[in-house]
Amino acid sequence: MRTILNVIWLLLSGLWLCLAYFFAGALLCITIIGIPFGIAAFRIGIYALWPFGYRAVDRPDAGTGSFIGNVLWVVLAGWWLALGHIVTGVLMCLTIIGIPFGIANFKLIPLSLMPLGKEIVPTDEPFAVR
Repeated sequence: MRTILNVIWLLLSGLWLCLAYFFAGALLCITIIGIPFGIAAFRIGIYALWPFGYRAVDRPDAGTGSFIGNVLWVVLAGWWLALGHIVTGVLMCLTIIGIPFGIANFKLIPLSLMPLGKEIVPTDEPFAVR
């Protein structure tokens, strides 16, 4: 079932969202200071491409640096990536079949706003501290 959902997601919104994250990542990697943000954008872009069967969890070793990085992320790229999820989610929710995909878009908004200090893990994996 996850594969079917992921293929439909890929066709309806996953590819475009992934390209937006990759574009943001490429722009952020232009400067040395932006490379960690670019890597986070690439990581979330892959997650946005194939999200069903995975989830984002907090990393236990994330601290003040992640918080400061997330504030910079919101200013640099997070707000317009989150806006992309909002627009896509609303458009998906206009049809009955698209409602689960719209909800999935809305669930990606917190990650698009604050990606640092998060880790993408399979849903089958227990909530273990690494």
